[in-house]
Parts: sequence; C-alpha cells; structure tokens
Amino acid sequence: MTSQFKTLLASAAIGLALAACTGGTSDTSADTPKAENINLPSGITVVERVGPARGDEVVIPYTKYKLDNGLTVVLHEDKSDPLVHVDVTYHVGSGREEVGRSGFAHFFEHMMFQGSENVADEEHFKIITEAGGTLNGTTNSDRTNYFETVPSNQLEKMLWLEADRMGFFLDSVTQEKFEVQRETVKNERGQRVDNRPYGLLFERVGEAMYPEGHPYSWSTIGYLEDLDRANLNDLKKFFLEWYGPNNAVLTIGGDLDTEQTLEWVKTYFGTIPAGPEQADPVYEEITLDEDRYISLEDNVQLPLLYMAWPTVHANHPDEAPLDVLANIIGQGQTSIMYKNVQKPGLTVQTSSGHGCREIGCTFTVFTLANPAKVQQLGDLETEIRGAFDEFEERGVMDDDLTRVKSSIVSGLIYGLESVQGKVSQLAAYETYRDNPNGIGDDIARYEGVTKADVMRVYNQYIKDNSAVIMSIVPKGAGAMVAKEDTWERYERTIPEDMSSSDDFSWTRPEDPEGLDRSQVPPAGDNNPQVKAPDTYTFATGNGIDVLGAQNTEVPTTTINVRIKAGQSHESLDKLGLASLTAGLLNEATTERTGEELSNELSKLGSSVSFSSGDTFTTMSVRSLTKNIDATMAIAMEKLLKPAFAEADFDRDKANQLQGILANKKEASVTASNLFNKMMYGTDNPTAFANTGTEETVANITLEDVKAFYATHFSPSIASVIAVSDLDEAAMKKVLAPLSDWTGGEVPTTSMAAFPELDTGTIYFVDKPDAAQSEIRIGKRALPYDATGEYFRADIMNYPLGGAFNSRINLNLREDKGYTYGARSFFSGNEKAGWYRASAGVRADATSASIVEFVNEIESYHADGITAEELAFTKSSRGQSDARAYETPRQKLGFLSRMATYDLEPDFVDEQADILEAMTKAEIDALAAKHLDLDEMIMVVVGDKATVYDEIAELGYKMVEIDADGNPI
Repeated sequence: MTSQFKTLLASAAIGLALAACTGGTSDTSADTPKAENINLPSGITVVERVGPARGDEVVIPYTKYKLDNGLTVVLHEDKSDPLVHVDVTYHVGSGREEVGRSGFAHFFEHMMFQGSENVADEEHFKIITEAGGTLNGTTNSDRTNYFETVPSNQLEKMLWLEADRMGFFLDSVTQEKFEVQRETVKNERGQRVDNRPYGLLFERVGEAMYPEGHPYSWSTIGYLEDLDRANLNDLKKFFLEWYGPNNAVLTIGGDLDTEQTLEWVKTYFGTIPAGPEQADPVYEEITLDEDRYISLEDNVQLPLLYMAWPTVHANHPDEAPLDVLANIIGQGQTSIMYKNVQKPGLTVQTSSGHGCREIGCTFTVFTLANPAKVQQLGDLETEIRGAFDEFEERGVMDDDLTRVKSSIVSGLIYGLESVQGKVSQLAAYETYRDNPNGIGDDIARYEGVTKADVMRVYNQYIKDNSAVIMSIVPKGAGAMVAKEDTWERYERTIPEDMSSSDDFSWTRPEDPEGLDRSQVPPAGDNNPQVKAPDTYTFATGNGIDVLGAQNTEVPTTTINVRIKAGQSHESLDKLGLASLTAGLLNEATTERTGEELSNELSKLGSSVSFSSGDTFTTMSVRSLTKNIDATMAIAMEKLLKPAFAEADFDRDKANQLQGILANKKEASVTASNLFNKMMYGTDNPTAFANTGTEETVANITLEDVKAFYATHFSPSIASVIAVSDLDEAAMKKVLAPLSDWTGGEVPTTSMAAFPELDTGTIYFVDKPDAAQSEIRIGKRALPYDATGEYFRADIMNYPLGGAFNSRINLNLREDKGYTYGARSFFSGNEKAGWYRASAGVRADATSASIVEFVNEIESYHADGITAEELAFTKSSRGQSDARAYETPRQKLGFLSRMATYDLEPDFVDEQADILEAMTKAEIDALAAKHLDLDEMIMVVVGDKATVYDEIAELGYKMVEIDADGNPI
C-alpha cells in the first residue's frame, strides 16, 4: 500500500458500520442525477455514483463530478454530526520540483495561507477559526492538500475561501509575504530537521538511494540554499504550472445538501481557468550495484542503524506482499526483529516498514541501539541480517497472514470515526488512481497475498540485494558506525542559469455579473444544534464506577480502566516507578509470553496497553465490538496475572534509562521538563518527567515494581470510562470480568509545598550548535476548574496565545518570521496549574523573540482584550462544539473530564453560558491578575556561544544550569 493509504485505509469502511447498507454499487448513467433528485448545475457532469455497500464489501458512498475546467469534485454525505470536512488536494509535491528549486511545493503550502485577492493577510486562519473550525495543509513528495473541518452551516464560506486562493491568489502575493514565509519555512526546517536528533536521516538516505536529479533525491522541505535562490516570480510560475483546477480534487464530506453544495462549487470554482495539462510522473526502477554505507555524527544519545532497499512503486502488484513481509520481519512483539534484537536488549526500538510513494517504495529496517550492549553498529547489522536468514529458514506462517489481514480490516472500521478520515481516503484514491472507490481493490489484494508471494518478494527484492545503510552516532563516537562510508555525498549540480526572467503575465478570471467575491459569504441559517453525548453510570460487582456513552456510528468499543495511582504516588528516590510498572504490565503474564499475547491481539484486530501519568495508570482497551469479549479476557489476564519476569524488568529498565538520556538531547523536552521542575520544586514527584531520572531509575528493583503493583493496583481506586456501540446492558456484561478483581484500600498522597520562584530570572541551558532556541516563560497558576476561574482564564488567554491568529503567534511567526509557531496557555489538574508561553525560535532571533513575548504579554496584561478579539473568541470557542464529540476518542475525553473532576454532563452548557456572558471588563481583570510578568520566570535552551551574551544584555538575572536543572 502507498504510505498515504497505509495510514488512511483505516478511514474507509463505512459500509461495515451501516448494517442496512451493503455492497458498493456504481452508476455512471446519464440519469444518475435524477436518481439523487437534484438539479445538476450547468457545467458540471456526473462521472460516477457509488452507493452503500452490499454483502461484505467495504465502501464509502460518494458521487464524483467533473467541472468544465477540469476540477474533480467528490461528495460524501454523512449526517451523523453537524459538521463538514473540505479537502482540496493538488497533484503536486516535491517530486514535481526541478533541480535547484527544491522545497517549492512545501513553501507554496505556507504561502497559500497568506491571503488572496479577497482574503486579507492573516485572515484565512481567522475566518475559519472564528467560524468554529480547524484547518491545516500538508505536503509530501506527491501531493499537497489543504483542509478544514467546520460546522455544517459554514460550508459556503469554506468553498469561497478555497476558490479564492485557487483562482485569485497571484495578485495578492507580495515580496514581504514571500520573505516572511521563507523565514518561517527555514524555522520549520530548523525545528524538524537541523535542530532535531536524527533529523537529517531521511534527507541523507534519499540522496544515497536515488540518482542525482531524481525527484525523490531531495526531501520535501528542500534545501535552504534553494529557498534562498528563489524569487517571487519563480513562485508565481510554479503556481500557474501546478495549481489549476484540472490538477486538483475537491472532496467534501459530512452534513451537506448535495444540490446546494454543487451550486456553490459551480459559483466559486466554475470560472477559474484550467492550467497546463500534466502527465503522471514516470517510474524508474532503482537498483544499487553495492551496499552504500553512509554515516553522520549527531547530538544524539542512542546510535541509530537504518537499512533501506529500493523495491517497487505504489499500487504495484508486489506492494502488498512486501507490506506483509515488513510486518513479519519487524512490526510488533510477534516479529523476528523483536525476538532477535529488541527482546535481548540490543536495541531500545526496532521496526521495519515498506513505505511507498507514487514512483518509488523502500523496504526499511529502523533500530535505535542500546549503547550499553552495542559498542559497534556493525555487530547489530550482523544480527539484523541473521534475522532475515532466520525468516528464510522459518518461512511464512498461517498466523502471519491472519495478523496482517485482521489489522487491515480492523483499521478500516476504526477509521470510520471521523468524516475527515473518509474524505481524506476518497481524495487520495482519486488523486493517485483516478478512482475514489479504490478501497475494495486494496482489500482484495491484501486478502489475496499468499505465503508464496511473500517468499517470492523477499527473494526478489531483499535477499542478496544492495541497500543504503546509514549510521547516526553520538558526536565523537565515529568508531561506532556499521562500516566506513562507501558512498560519498556528492556536490549538488545546480544548472548554471537559475535566474528567473522578470516577465510574468497572468489574467484574472472573469466572473459572471452579480458575483461579488469581496463579500464573505454569511453562515447558513441553520445553526448546528450540538449537545454533549448521553451518558450512563453503573458499578461493577466489586464497586468500580463506570461512566459510559453509546456511539452507534461504528461497531467498535473503547474502554479505559483508570487506576488512581501514578507518579504522584512515587517516592522521590524511586521516580519512574509507576511508568516502569505500567511498562511491565505490557509484557508477559503468568499464563502466556508477551509474544503470544501480542499475536492473539493482532489476530483480533485489538489492542490492550498500559500507561502512567501524574495521577492515573490507565489500561486502554480497543476492539471491534464483535471481538470485545475475547479482548477483555486478554486485558484481565494482563491486569491480574502479570509475570513481572526478571528479563522483562531488566530490558524495560535499561530502555527507560536510555530514554531519559536521549530526552536530554531534545531541546524542547529539556526546556519543558526544567520549567515544570521550577514550578513545582524537587520535593514533588510530578515536578519530574514521569520516566524519572537516571539516579532514581537505577535505584528501582523488581521488588519495588511488585510492591507498587500490590499496594496501588486495587479496584477501590479504579474507575472505568467506555464508549461503544453497545448499550448499557450489554456493557455491563462486557465489564463483568472486572468484578473478579480484588484489592484493599490504597494510601493517599499530598503535594509538598511549592518553591518560591526567583521571578525575573532566565535559566539558561547550553545546547552547543543548536540552530534554534527553546523559550519557556511562565508562572504557577490555577488548578483545573471546568466552570470556575481556570476556565475563564483559559478564555482570556485565547486571543493572546491560544489560537493560530493570536497576538503572540502572529507577531513571532507571521510578522517577524522568528518561529514556526508560538503559543501560550493555562494547564492544570486537580491540585495545581501553571501558565506558560513557549516557542522554538531561530537562534539568531532568541533575544528578539524574548522581547516580543514580553511586549505582547505586558500589553495584554495592561490593556486587555479588544472588542474585535472578544467577538472573535466568543464566535470561535462557541461554534467549535460542532467538532467536539464526533469520534469515540473525543467522547472518551469528555467522559474523562467528567470522571476526573466529578462533573455533571451539563457542565458544557454552563461553559457555553459563561463564554457568552463574558465581558471585556471581566477578561481585562483576569489578564491583570494572571499575566503579571513580574511573577514569571524564563527557561531558555540554546547555543551559549551564539545567544547567551545577547540575552544577558536584556537585563534579566541569568542563571546557567545543566539539563537536570543543577546550577553551573
């Protein structure tokens, strides 16, 4: 499957959820519109209509249309929630760029949010956010898409927005916007590539895998020198080449009226002229004459070994068996790699995959080595190659095929949970196959994979074939690489004349008389009526409280068993104990090995996992409802019969220690962890990361884990939240096994006194050679309160730092180009809370960013909210409820808040009333009370040699500390 489909296939099985609708039917006849009882606007042609599923087929019902200008439109009606999702996918990504002009498609994704002829600068986000919606855009090597989810009465406005930037973009592009977004893209590259451990992995592998000039030989974000070389005309010409309606798919799903939607589509998109006709990209077989070893020293803790073999291309007949091979080799506890390298502790993380793009796929093995057991990555490579040899001898087992096929079917049904998932699936299939109804073909080809197919593709593409093998090792540890480099990174050949001619012409589309695009379409008359999910409560036989909600849209069940024992119950010398205990509950039981349990869950298409946080340890159960009883049996076995085996403990403890060390290399993690420690002090366990510290985890023994489990895992402090298509009576039967759980009272905990903050201080951590600095500014604030001052303060902060178009983000990102994103927010739990402003910024803009943060917070503290901001906040926050309860996960979050804070379901109605009644005077008073910079501290993580002196000149008290918070 293509990488797009491997993540999106899970969104497509609407036919399975609708018991009365089975078997996809296609109708391309001329009377299709009549069958839909709609009047089809002139200039729009029906291409295909696919109805609900028949039998066991899996289908997303849709109708596909074509406009005279070549725009493809796919509509999917789903009346389950009062919202719509709009997706515009352009068949252009980094793979359509020219040598020396990399990063254009991604750069263009940013530019398309900067306004168009009738949408002012920085208004795109504001319009959608104010409408209660959410939006984004993404770019990969093969396509760019823009999407938004909004209340259903806002659909016309979304179509107006998307059409304006498709047809009326170029005259609004200015040199100033161009320069700001160029800086924003550079910041994104710094944050995601240059300043992130292992961030250069895929760029370097792509260079070594593909011939110079191949469209996959550069990364989607591109090279900085190419962005610097580009000018405004280059960008405009790229737009005219690729962003016409005939190279786009407009997909709309949700609570829509088909006839009205098509009228709007015709009105806003119909006059946009087609662009040049584009041929599909051409696949070229990639072969390597020998293994290509490459390496890099990086600011990392864990050595990485990555192996990549070129295979086929997306939708090739061999793609499916190669995916199955990847699952057998290195996915989950049932895999050979897990057994051979991860379980023995040679690696902290191991996986294999088969990522596919339009004109190229790669079979990969990814490992993070445990440096305590692996001193040379060549030894790890030997173990990995031995695992392939073992597979060759072992062959493919029946369970291998069953696991993979079950995961596909279950993933399809889980993907029914959002309209966005279904729309994205339809858009992807149409973009890559000219057929939105590709899902049945995909299921068929995976169901048809045989043992012989898997062995054949192994022999053809992997065995005795050459690969790119990359080692990334800590700085100064070059001797650890798997092998000395055998392939040298080339000096890129840039065409001699990369100058762009100044002549540029574009003709504005001519609209029919009466259409005034400068007028923002109003919201529809029918304001969506949204109410919180209906809930029920009962208690199990041993007194565990259950809070549930029924969700009949999908045949799935999600259950969280919440045990009120987490990091807050640890002693200061055993920090990380709750996390380590939860991890061991994911391992073997006294009845079965971890591999056997994983195998059974995979065959059911289910998952059972344990995790811990500050307050709770949670057992999360997810299953197709038809398999929930079998899944619950495994869950109860894990909960009540953990093996706590010495080998599992040793491995998990070693991995946790390595994870702690690795996190210190992440500037963003270090900054946030240190901020928390300053807020809550070293006398409170929850001031530390929940994985603990090197010293405390080293202190933990297996007996400590057993004692923590025996003391704290009791039904007396447990509760359950559940979302299922089953009703209350059926859920009582599903949860009946919990009644067998016994346990006594559990000791309570309390927080120690918080330290006095040394306000006005900047705590600085040196991260040598960092391309970016991480900034945290804040203070202790309020514990969570759903309808009290905490809730009101959160509303107060929304226009300052809570929305994309907040003052802080518009200043630092959109106006200055200092950062990829800046935010501020309140966070709290039952006992404590804090306020924090944060961003990762360009190193050379560190001190300037601090100044801008301070200016924005001080201004809001002194003068408060504007009338326009107050109206925006009420509109945005008030209408967003249409998106609040769509998926089981969202419903589970709603139940979690109710259970944690003892809320009645109507608390959301009270919140709505509070929002509506808030005045400027009240918000101004909250800003004056909670945003006093004299009460705040700052944490900055960056390159001391580059930024320290400039920060010191700002006049704050400076304290240099290490990554653990110790003064230097």
